[in-house]
Amino acid sequence: MKKRSALPTNPLDNDPMVETFYRVGKRGRATVAEAKAAKEKPQHYKVCCISLYTEDIDRLDEMVTKLKKLGYTKANKSQVIRYALAHVDVEKMPKQI
Repeated sequence: MKKRSALPTNPLDNDPMVETFYRVGKRGRATVAEAKAAKEKPQHYKVCCISLYTEDIDRLDEMVTKLKKLGYTKANKSQVIRYALAHVDVEKMPKQI
């Protein structure tokens, strides 16, 4: 069945504004999705999500703030957690924390 239209012709056919601002097909730059797909993902780390109690997050924020005051301008939560992981001795961990 043919699509019916109230107008005999499309008024936007051959309109330079439509052709300029509303590109059809793969002309010009790649789309955001194409750019993300083409970009190689880093292999040296992975993003993970963990749950922490609010008081632990507050302590972590305080540590980062203190480090920044001490001159570690690029200090962040991830660095503090990585430092803790590098220095924890699991043999000395209590059974319940």
